[in-house]
This record gives sequence, structure tokens and C-alpha cells, in this order.
Amino acid sequence: MIKRLLKFLLKIIGWLMILSVLVTLAFKWLPVPFTPLMAIRYFENPDEEIHHEWVPIEEISRHLQLAVICSEDQNFEKHNGFDFEAIEEAIEENQAGKRMRGASTISQQTAKNVFLWPGRNWVRKGLETYFTFLIEVMWSKERILEVYLNSIEMGKGVYGAEAAAEAWFGKSAANLSAYESAAIAAVLPNPREYSANPPGPYIQRRKSWIVRQMNNYGRFILDDEGDKR
Repeated sequence: MIKRLLKFLLKIIGWLMILSVLVTLAFKWLPVPFTPLMAIRYFENPDEEIHHEWVPIEEISRHLQLAVICSEDQNFEKHNGFDFEAIEEAIEENQAGKRMRGASTISQQTAKNVFLWPGRNWVRKGLETYFTFLIEVMWSKERILEVYLNSIEMGKGVYGAEAAAEAWFGKSAANLSAYESAAIAAVLPNPREYSANPPGPYIQRRKSWIVRQMNNYGRFILDDEGDKR
């Protein structure tokens, strides 16, 4: 009986792994229509309208692409999904009693947003590691960034760059300036509480820091578009 049960469980796990690989492979090309977090928010707040419009990365300002990399994961182009140096620094700071900080990469955040539910237990963390590995193997860095920018929560009921640009600044994601992009990136740690426009004192300081990082990290990208406002 126990052997049969184990065999049955192993079959289920095997089929789930095959399904996860196929879904991840499909999302290498297909837009992600919704995320688990969108569904959770809907059931938590049925009256809160969900704003989400998928756009290709070519229609997302390079300022915003750079802003989220500078604010969330400056080693994005170098690591393979996990920034072990940032993890070590976060552990040291947390142990020293400093303000708790995370070390999740853009790849990890993408895996979590597209495939999983919010949470901090070990099961979810293990699945996050698994899906991060899958997308790093199957997708390009550009695709990971494209999915990230189209899927993450950027305000109350606001998901993805296009909806955020419209909600916060009344324009398309393609036309965001450096400062507008930095403002959106600044609210990502807590998009339901912070405001990108108008920004509070903390977001204003964080926005200015992100713009400085953008100038240092990717000056050539800003020069291409000629906008350093």
C-alpha cells in the first residue's frame, strides 16, 4: 500500500514538473495574461478594478528598463538568477540589526509573480528557486525583463508598465522620462502604499537616488534617448 502511494505521488510530481516545464517554455513567447497575485487581489478586493495591458519590451521606455535594474537588481545581466553576494550582504546587515532588506533578483521576482503566490515559507521559496532556474535556462535576460515589467504590481490594481504609466502619468510606457521611470521604480517595494505621483518625501529621495544610479550604471542608454531630466 505504501509503495503504491509513493509511486502515485512520484507520478504526480513527475507530471507537475513536465507541466511546469511546458508552461515556462510557452511563456518564452506568449504574453502572460494574468498572475496569481492578480487573482488573490481580486478575491481580497472584488471592487478594485484590475488594470493590466501587455506590451512588448520595445514599447517600454528604456528609462524604465534601466530604472528597475538600478533599483532592484544591478547585477541582473551578470548573475544566473541568484545574486549570492547580495544575499550575503543582506544576511550580514540583518544580523547586525539594521533594517531588514531583501536580496531577490529580478529573475526571482519574475518567477514568484508569474508562477507562485506571495509568502515566505520554505515550500514557496523552494518552488521560487525551481522556477527561477527554469526561466534562466529557457528565457533570455531580455525576456525575463519583459515579463517582469509586464507582470509586477505597480500600484493599487495596477499591473505592468503600460498600466502604471497611464495610471501615474497619463501616458504610454514608451514615453516615460527618466524621472518618471525612477518614480515608478521607487514604489516597487510597496506599491500599494507608496505614490509615484505625487511622491512623498521618502519616494522623492529614493527617486533621486535611482536617477543617480541610472546615470552611473547606464549613461549610454540615457544618452541614446537624450533625456536626463
